[in-house]
Amino acid sequence: MVASILEQRRIEAAFAKQIFDAMEAEIGREAAGRILGKAVVAAARTAGADLAASTGGPSDLLAFAQLLKLWQQEDALVIDWLRVEADHLDFNVTRCRYAEAYRALGVADIGGLLSCSRDGEFCAGYDPRMKLTRTQTIMEGADHCDFRYALPEGRS
Repeated sequence: MVASILEQRRIEAAFAKQIFDAMEAEIGREAAGRILGKAVVAAARTAGADLAASTGGPSDLLAFAQLLKLWQQEDALVIDWLRVEADHLDFNVTRCRYAEAYRALGVADIGGLLSCSRDGEFCAGYDPRMKLTRTQTIMEGADHCDFRYALPEGRS
């Protein structure tokens, strides 16, 4: 059985915490965060490109919205859909079990690096023309995450 993304993130977070702590002891918190951030960004872009390749390539935001079910497994995200169109996808996440899991694992201080920083980079890997705007996250203490995706016209 394949692990859900939530379970995968729990496993990754426990491992990443050990690596982060070791790097922090050797090179300091700022440098450790910068290195971890670079690794997470690279992994997210690769994951986005891999998903695009496995699903037959980028389509539109209606198709992308369907893919979000992968991140919703185990009720990991509660989503309030605001706008679902081919070129715009707007929603709020009102419950994030990823953030809850990071807090439970004692990694909330790097949770934004481990999870939230993936989102924009993932969509850039999936389709470089896709843009994400987000001004707040539950991980940072907000009551919801505001996801606003746009896909310019003129797709090839």
